[in-house]
Amino acid sequence: MADTVPNTLPLVALLVAGGSGTRMNSAVPKQFMHLGRKPLLLHTMDAFIKAYPAIRFVIVLPQEHREKGEDIIRTSFPMLPVTIATGGATRFESVKNGLQHVPDGSLVFVHDAVRCLVSPELIIRCAETAVKYGSAVPAIEAKDSIRICDAQGNNHMIDRRLVRMVQTPQVFESKALKTVFASPYQSSFTDEATVWEAFGNPVHLVEGEERNIKITHPSDLNIAEEWLARV
Repeated sequence: MADTVPNTLPLVALLVAGGSGTRMNSAVPKQFMHLGRKPLLLHTMDAFIKAYPAIRFVIVLPQEHREKGEDIIRTSFPMLPVTIATGGATRFESVKNGLQHVPDGSLVFVHDAVRCLVSPELIIRCAETAVKYGSAVPAIEAKDSIRICDAQGNNHMIDRRLVRMVQTPQVFESKALKTVFASPYQSSFTDEATVWEAFGNPVHLVEGEERNIKITHPSDLNIAEEWLARV
């Protein structure tokens, strides 16, 4: 464990695994699809365990796939402390449901379960930053040209050097994160950082990773397989 993260500070990985597989054109939810020889969800859990072996998990699953998820997790990690929470209609609701199972006074990593290539090094880097500054959000520089469009169809270019593409895990002190999530849902709440920031809290960015992609479309699995072959 990193020295800057107190040994007495409980660590909880809140993995949001609420996908249904629609955009993957599959009846199997993407978090249960295989990359190599195991489901994406297990790759993700492995990374957190490598970073912090004593970490606890809260995994948010759709109600209709909860039993399958529990079977997969228990088969691979029978002794691991894992709590299953039920997903909601939005990411905000799913995270809020998961936070109910996270103890106050802990450091909570909210992570997309299908960002299965996240490295232990990034997880540790985010934890160190959150302990020091109160929040940590990984992000990478934009590579493409960026244009902003308004409701009237007008658009203009912005300097892509000023743009960052946000990733997870997003890390916060659990009681503080619960406080902001007690507010009513707003359509602008697209991730934890937007909720955090809406209440005047600063968001501290951490250098993310190109490999930390979110598996959303079938082609993403091919990309993930190429990354996996490199490590």
